[in-house]
Amino acid sequence: MPSYSEVQKAVRVEKFRVWFAWLAGTVLMLLVAQVVNVVTGVQPLAVGLFLVVFVLLTVTAYRMHAALNRRADRERRSVLGEDYPG
Repeated sequence: MPSYSEVQKAVRVEKFRVWFAWLAGTVLMLLVAQVVNVVTGVQPLAVGLFLVVFVLLTVTAYRMHAALNRRADRERRSVLGEDYPG
């Protein structure tokens, strides 16, 4: 059975991975939007593309973050049992 600190560390690492992937995806999308802007010369298309992908990435990252919080709460309850304050 994992200890409380092991659960806490695992959740922290997973959250870091989620937000690092969000940051990497956002930077990549900025580069793609810049290329679209240079190749087509249509700036609104590049901005619209960036905004759509940015919103999708943000919603996905937030949902994964919330799911990790729920999973962490379940694991903490199983590790701590009756001592869990929540």
